[in-house]
Amino acid sequence: MKYRKFGELEWESSALGFGIMRLPVKNRDHGAIDEEKALKIVRYAINRGVNYIDTAWNYHSDNSEGFVGRALSDGYREKVKLVTKMPCWLIETTDDLDRHFYTQMERLQVDRIDFYLLHALQRDWWEKMKKLDYIAWAEKKQADGVIGHLGFSFHDKFPLFKKIIDDYPGWTMTMVQHNYMDAEKEAGLAGIRYARDNGLAVVAMEPLRGGQLAKEPPSDVKALLEESVPGRSPAEWGLRWVLDQPEISLVLSGMSSMEQVEENLGVADEAGIGNMSLQEKETIDRAREAYELKAAIGCTDCRYCMPCPHGVAIPFVFSYYNMMKMYSDLRLAKAHYAFLDESSRADKCTGCGKCLEHCPQHLEIIELLKECHSVLKPEMKADDKT
Repeated sequence: MKYRKFGELEWESSALGFGIMRLPVKNRDHGAIDEEKALKIVRYAINRGVNYIDTAWNYHSDNSEGFVGRALSDGYREKVKLVTKMPCWLIETTDDLDRHFYTQMERLQVDRIDFYLLHALQRDWWEKMKKLDYIAWAEKKQADGVIGHLGFSFHDKFPLFKKIIDDYPGWTMTMVQHNYMDAEKEAGLAGIRYARDNGLAVVAMEPLRGGQLAKEPPSDVKALLEESVPGRSPAEWGLRWVLDQPEISLVLSGMSSMEQVEENLGVADEAGIGNMSLQEKETIDRAREAYELKAAIGCTDCRYCMPCPHGVAIPFVFSYYNMMKMYSDLRLAKAHYAFLDESSRADKCTGCGKCLEHCPQHLEIIELLKECHSVLKPEMKADDKT
């Protein structure tokens, strides 16, 4: 295993970290972890040099942290840095901070969490956590020795990312979505470089975009990749692209089988910073362009249409529809759409036309929202039909 400097810490992280959110499950039930299989792959990865284990309150339907606590028994806790996250969406009062934190400690069966992150920060949640004086609370936990370092994971835009870093000089790390399809989205390369320049370690999550870049690609993308490096898998292409970048301290992967663990470990052992050739980088650029041509809606995520007076999350709805078209993955697109608050879904559009006045692409937003909802709307349960 190769190791990398982790921000300004003396400690070095394995190039590959294990995200405990896509473990093998029973009967396709995301909350029913197949513990026998999962234990084998997690401990195998640790034995091969992975020293960073990431979990969160809500992974595997709130069962991930409990599994991690059991997986890190028998001496494995001492071999890794443990990461979990405060579920910002569940926090409404200062009492909620302690209640969730100590529940996590109990689930994990630990007396210290090495890296404690605010989970999936976006503007509303960051402002809420500031009002609840989260930083003072977290620093008290550091002084008590139950939290090692503070960080945040992020899902918003670069200006907010920069503001969060500027608001508090005590961050040790940040976790951002980063893969060759999303290099300019959310925090983007600008955010990654700003974090690095401010001394933060940068953990890249979703390097394979939730598995979309690991599966069989469309025929034109497959031909591009195969012509460049015959026999290299789509997953290896995606991982190598992220591992190539000097700003990245660690690539976090959610692995669900021994085959995936073996492949990812092999790539992490072989790939490294600056290892990709110019020709390989150009191949990735062409693959990105080929994927983007498959997008059905020409939304550039400029957000001039926002805020919608009726609360519709227009750019998010369009991105999930495009996800379905680009990666031929209706299931995952529907899952993302279902995660949107009902008040933000496309069927809440009233046709007022405010968005049409501001869209630089002159999209027929109202009609497109109808199409998106008809395709992505959650399936009704039997009980809902009665």
